[in-house]
Amino acid sequence: MEQRALFGQVAEDAAYLVSPLRLPPNRSPFVQLRLDVLFGAPTLVELGELASRLELEGQTFKVRYLKSGRRQTYEGEREAERRIGARIHGIADMRAPNVTLGLLAREEDWVLGICRSAEPVWLAHKEKPNNYSTGLSTVVARALANIAVPQPEGQRAIDPCCGMGNVLIEALSMGIDIVGRDINPVAVRGARSNLRHFGYDDTDIVGIGDINELDGTYDAAIVDLPYNLCSVLLVEERRRMLDSVRRIAPRAVLVSTEPLERDFAEVGLVVMDHGTVSKGHFVRKVWVVSGFVSGVMSK
Repeated sequence: MEQRALFGQVAEDAAYLVSPLRLPPNRSPFVQLRLDVLFGAPTLVELGELASRLELEGQTFKVRYLKSGRRQTYEGEREAERRIGARIHGIADMRAPNVTLGLLAREEDWVLGICRSAEPVWLAHKEKPNNYSTGLSTVVARALANIAVPQPEGQRAIDPCCGMGNVLIEALSMGIDIVGRDINPVAVRGARSNLRHFGYDDTDIVGIGDINELDGTYDAAIVDLPYNLCSVLLVEERRRMLDSVRRIAPRAVLVSTEPLERDFAEVGLVVMDHGTVSKGHFVRKVWVVSGFVSGVMSK
């Protein structure tokens, strides 16, 4: 779901995805690195010829065989690295190079590019002062934010049931303009504390609010619907909340432990994509929904 939202495609049969987009590699918790391709050639020999033209301007380098492509033996990987490295004019440094060049063997050719490794900033977000035991993990929260707002520029989002702020923290760390509301004062206090813990000014970001009474509109909403034994929603209340989602945002990512397709149809929400998230026996359903049909808002 996140790949479709960010790139408009999914890497079905490969461990890598080819795209003209150059998103920061730490946007997605499922991406290890971005390879900025410099050269491509049908054979390793031809790639070496192209690599000999590379200008590193005095920077040190190393060549790294990327395991996302065709599998090789350990010896084969090292031999490919040596052959390409030998053609590059520069100073090799295997410990702390200025530039790491990624070598990828695809089915039809070889490519060489600059590796931009992801920095898993979301790992630090696991250590929050406050959290729910059933709260969204940082990985899931980050993916949901990406699905809801794949292109943050000029977009404004809301998490109207923000809980302890897991989604807010991930969204803010990616530069997404987002606010959070929750009907529970304890959750709001916890979310504010968590935001301050990570250096965010909570003054205008989080506040007490009922999703059914919110004013204004947003470009996207991310809604983890209440659940557990203390938060069983009646059908009428659930549909009222979904209708409120349709009212405040034309696009929303919804998370629930209950099937909601019939509810979506009742309130005029159209499912654009869907999936599941599992943690042991605890399964959440995830939907991307729209309140527009053929460019016209549903009534």
